[in-house]
Amino acid sequence: MNVLLSIKPKFVERIFDGEKKYEYRKIMFANGNVKNIFVYASTPVKKIVGRIEIDEVLCEAPSMLWNLTADHAGISRAFFFEYFSDRNTAFAIKIKSTERYHEPLDPYNMIVGFRAPQSFMYLENGKLLNKLMHRTLFVRGAHTQSR
Repeated sequence: MNVLLSIKPKFVERIFDGEKKYEYRKIMFANGNVKNIFVYASTPVKKIVGRIEIDEVLCEAPSMLWNLTADHAGISRAFFFEYFSDRNTAFAIKIKSTERYHEPLDPYNMIVGFRAPQSFMYLENGKLLNKLMHRTLFVRGAHTQSR
């Protein structure tokens, strides 16, 4: 299973630079079989810029999650605790590997009526997923980095 995940551009950069090895979320995918995340860099970029392979998803109380992930959080402690201030449970997607596209994809040109997800959307068989998977198969190699 694959998802398209909206991430702010400053965090996208930290992920693909290897500084941020966890993507934090207040809610997690109901489908536990998600293996790949296609990264949609939100405004002002508004493009699909790469792919993340998931290692595992951690689910803990925010303080415990911070203790487990702080060394590779890519965000400050203050930002983390502000983000999860109203939550008893926090999620961290541990990044196994990344693949940054040499040329980002513009989903608005690929799919009529495309709307970026507020958080994420499942990608089922369809035009967008087919194009993304085709890109992954033929771009893999020099742009793939293991974490």
